[in-house]
Amino acid sequence: MLALLALVGCAEEPTTVTTTTTTQEVTTTGPAREVVVTRAPPPVRVETQTVAPGPGYVWTTGYWRWTGTTYVWVPGTWVVRPRPAAVWVPGHWERRPGGYVWIGGHWR
Repeated sequence: MLALLALVGCAEEPTTVTTTTTTQEVTTTGPAREVVVTRAPPPVRVETQTVAPGPGYVWTTGYWRWTGTTYVWVPGTWVVRPRPAAVWVPGHWERRPGGYVWIGGHWR
């Protein structure tokens, strides 16, 4: 048992991967920053919307998230509406000079 515990934490450090620059930070006037991705996102996946888990839930569609090196799919999910009249505005990728910028989903 002690030998097993002695090996805990002896795992190799993750390797650093160097890639070509595909993003550019753009200064904005607000607290958020925009990241311009030079590679276009893949087409949005068509998802099967499951049955709502209960009243007051809203389906938020899936989207492609940029990790800094590649796109990964974030599946859609059910979320509780923050107030009865709230409407979910889905996030989307917007074409900008030099690439694409993610506009996050939000409640209106």
